[in-house]
Amino acid sequence: MLIRLTSMLLMTAALAAVAQQGPDKQYAKAGAANKWIPPRTSWGDPDLQGIWNNSTITELERPKELSGKQVLADDEAAALEQNSAKNRVDRPPQAGDPGTYNQFWFDRGTKVVPTRRTSLIVDPPDGKLPPLTATGQKRDEERFKRLGPTATGSSGNGPFDSYEDISVVTRCITRGLPNAMFPGGYNNNYQIVQVPGLVVLLSEMMHEARVIPLDGRPHMSPSIRQWMGDSRGHWEGNALVVDVTNFPDRDVTGFGVPYRHGETSHLHLIERFTRMPGNVINYELTVDDPKTYQKPWMSERRIYQLRPAAQGIPEEMFAPVDEIEFQKGIVFSELQGKSSLVCK
Repeated sequence: MLIRLTSMLLMTAALAAVAQQGPDKQYAKAGAANKWIPPRTSWGDPDLQGIWNNSTITELERPKELSGKQVLADDEAAALEQNSAKNRVDRPPQAGDPGTYNQFWFDRGTKVVPTRRTSLIVDPPDGKLPPLTATGQKRDEERFKRLGPTATGSSGNGPFDSYEDISVVTRCITRGLPNAMFPGGYNNNYQIVQVPGLVVLLSEMMHEARVIPLDGRPHMSPSIRQWMGDSRGHWEGNALVVDVTNFPDRDVTGFGVPYRHGETSHLHLIERFTRMPGNVINYELTVDDPKTYQKPWMSERRIYQLRPAAQGIPEEMFAPVDEIEFQKGIVFSELQGKSSLVCK
């Protein structure tokens, strides 16, 4: 356990060192006279406040067709963005399918990440999630039976004897972590608010808010488990470092969720939020779950300020699935794979 924790900390430190060297060449070229000074709050902490967006067409894992290629050339990135734009068109639904939102409502992004990496995962170097443990593989096989290619609807093949048999993602309850920090098809905005001793991070999708204490308090009792874990933060220079533990052994996978292996009580996350020039936050994530993976893995990407803070995050409408709706049969078409209940 100590060796694995040491490995995780070394991976996080290595990623932080790379970030501090300036992943974007235009930042590295700035001379000492033009050195950028990060904004600070009135009480002296680095200022991360604002509305941010992390939409991108870069996938979590490296696609097979880009195997062995870590970074796209300029023309390759442009071609990928053009092909993505061609796919963002409205098409009539298949026979018997009432369809869902048109392209106006989606926010999948139009660009690859600025570093032009071929995946959000930067370690392992192949851009793929690490090999699964025996326990992780068994859980993945069970999930595949429920949500594999033959599944109907966004909650899988059932059985559906209760509303609780429907995915918490479909019911718009939670995406859990780390999923809540990965870009999806829409609702990719985040609002950060700071007060002395606390940082609050609100995700547009499902309105999930994380309150992150900065006062050095320990994590809550291991007997208390939460969908979004228990976050504790501190500053390392200009970077907000957040340690997240206390996850439950629960499945938070579902339709449209990029990270497919759910949560376990062994899941441990380390996040780094660093303000950079040009209204950019560099977000780095280290994931360790010895119950799922044979080794930790890391992700890095940029999230951008989208709109003035005065505008706030747009109000959402939800399509929740609760017990009353289940009994009324409102979700019948969803269970038959005829429609999609979408958090919007």
